[in-house]
Amino acid sequence: MSPMFLFISGPEIFIIIIIVVMLFGADKIPEIARGLGKTMRQVKDATDDIKSEIKSSAEKQGIDTTFTRDIQDGVKSVKNKVQDNIDDITGPIKRL
Repeated sequence: MSPMFLFISGPEIFIIIIIVVMLFGADKIPEIARGLGKTMRQVKDATDDIKSEIKSSAEKQGIDTTFTRDIQDGVKSVKNKVQDNIDDITGPIKRL
C-alpha cells in the first residue's frame, strides 16, 4: 500500500519534488519551507485570535455558547462510533 496525500501517490510526489528542486535549487528549499511554516503559523494565530474575539464578544453580550460544545460532543461520539465500526471490520484483515 503506497502512502497517499491528497490523492497523490508516492511516484507523483517524487516527481513534484524533483521539479521543485530543479526550479528553485537545493539551497532555496529550506528558505521556502521556513517561509511557508511562518505563514501557516500566522494564519493559525489569526484564526485563533478571531475565534477568541468572537467568543469574548458573545460572552459580553450574554449569548449562550454551550451549544457549540454539544455539537462538538456529538461529532466526537459519531466519529468514535464510526472508528469502532471500521476497527470491527478491519480487525480480521489486520490480523492476516
